[in-house]
Amino acid sequence: MSTPWTYQVNSDNAHPEHPRPHLTRPSWRSLNGLWDYVSRDASGEVHRGERILVPYPPESLLSGIGRRDEQMWYRRTFDVPPEWRDGRVLLHFGAVDQIATVWVNHQLLIRHEGGFTSFTVDVTDVLRPDAEQEVLVRADDEGNRGTFAVGKQANQPGGILYTGCSGIWQSVWLEAVPTTHVADLDLVPDLRGLDLVAHVAGEPSHVTVDVSVAHQGEQVASARGDAGQRLRLDVPDPLLWSPDHPHLYDVTVRLLGDDGTVLDEVQSYTALRTIRVGRPEDAEGGTPARILLNDRPIFLNAPLDQGYWPDGVYTAPTDEALRFDLERVKALGFNSVRKHVKVEPMRWYHWADRLGLLVWQDMPSLPVVLDNPPGPQPPPVAVARERFEAELHALLHQLRNVPSLGVWVVFNEGWGEYDTARITEAVKAADPTRVVVAASGVNCCHSHPDTGAGDVYDDHTYVGPGRPVLAAEDERAAVDGEFGGIGLVVEGHTWPGEPIAYEMVADRDRLTERYVELTTELEALARDRLSGAVYTQVTDVENEVNGLLTYDRRVVKVAVPVVAERNRAVIAAGSGD
Repeated sequence: MSTPWTYQVNSDNAHPEHPRPHLTRPSWRSLNGLWDYVSRDASGEVHRGERILVPYPPESLLSGIGRRDEQMWYRRTFDVPPEWRDGRVLLHFGAVDQIATVWVNHQLLIRHEGGFTSFTVDVTDVLRPDAEQEVLVRADDEGNRGTFAVGKQANQPGGILYTGCSGIWQSVWLEAVPTTHVADLDLVPDLRGLDLVAHVAGEPSHVTVDVSVAHQGEQVASARGDAGQRLRLDVPDPLLWSPDHPHLYDVTVRLLGDDGTVLDEVQSYTALRTIRVGRPEDAEGGTPARILLNDRPIFLNAPLDQGYWPDGVYTAPTDEALRFDLERVKALGFNSVRKHVKVEPMRWYHWADRLGLLVWQDMPSLPVVLDNPPGPQPPPVAVARERFEAELHALLHQLRNVPSLGVWVVFNEGWGEYDTARITEAVKAADPTRVVVAASGVNCCHSHPDTGAGDVYDDHTYVGPGRPVLAAEDERAAVDGEFGGIGLVVEGHTWPGEPIAYEMVADRDRLTERYVELTTELEALARDRLSGAVYTQVTDVENEVNGLLTYDRRVVKVAVPVVAERNRAVIAAGSGD
């Protein structure tokens, strides 16, 4: 099955955009494109002499492979421009599923675990002088029979589990940096400005960090200090970020030498906003806790977004396609989006920042079933949990500067759930600036009762909407983390196999009518007690046909003006407007 962007993809334009909009320099080069490829598939057969289009996973049509592989070898060569030789050269990987081992010029440099986290290796010291360089990547992936977080990936897809993703599935790129350079930034905004920490690699003791904040090209705040020092930047007449007004501020960070020379310069951006759970200052007694954006109640009205593509599986065909889904969500009247048990490339979050959509970010779940056979080795459950927590904390760090990310979701419907309260408290400690859902769909999982952890009680009811009621003394907000799931088959736009949904309708008009009926109920709940709701779902995914769009993104299955009007009415009711 193709999408409108399938045939725009070729070896010269595979995601050529800068992969990391939150921290950019002009000196970088994409390594996306054709790589030499040798693999062993799930049956044990070895395949040689192939080429794969990176960053599309081998299961995908766009990769040129079209099968599930479990051990993969990628190889390509690259040149280093002469002007890059004075500093350091970094090799970045957006994501490789599940274990990546990297050699450059036959030198082993890194072994990275986790299919959703980015990683970087400094290749400077192994570069050949004035010669072609070689990078070799081995990827190992057991899919959902292993001990890594997988979300909805499955070796045997079916029902609500989908095609797995192996190997390199996000961009690979080179970057030239000075010997002393900005390695990372911490940006913590509030309603008056932001705190910034610049982490510097090289010789940080000999530099001054110079920060400038600008809006539409005009500087509005500045500060100077030492590397690693928390700098405060107050912004006069601050423009606050919200879904209706997604104001962004440009941030420039320079490293200055003792003589004032600019040693390094990076570009970033931020938004001024806060999000938390509480009661408005003017709330009457007995008012339930609400989600507050910038200290005002907001109803987070979102669709469920699984992030799957018929041509790219886990990887959108183009950046335009990545943006299209979010633009369609906005056009349908939603103000947020739930990224369901998957993590996207940084450009997806960039578009959410710029378009104005608050993101609910799920942690990808562990495989549902893990056995504990007897023996001297650590049991798989223990290994899986150690890997889960390591990747969770890596993702908390990786996405911490995304302004649109407002809600962390730790567990979903009991999948791989354990030590809920402890892990939720660790997430809150690592990121106290966002709302945390401990267990989305806690009512669905009798083996994991509600612990009271986190900021939100999250109900899943199909078709719903759910009607969660919390005790008066409960300080959490209540949301319908999933409801809906009304299915419509559009002939010529379906995945092979039996279509499934929680309820089926015959045509577009009836689907629109059902959406109106459900959201009319939701509007009353929003006015009374709910702080958010997530409708299943943005698009069909493989055999699930309960999307507002078909899987190929070619057909919108509802009347957009009607759905948008209903969604805005729900937001207004739940936001006190």
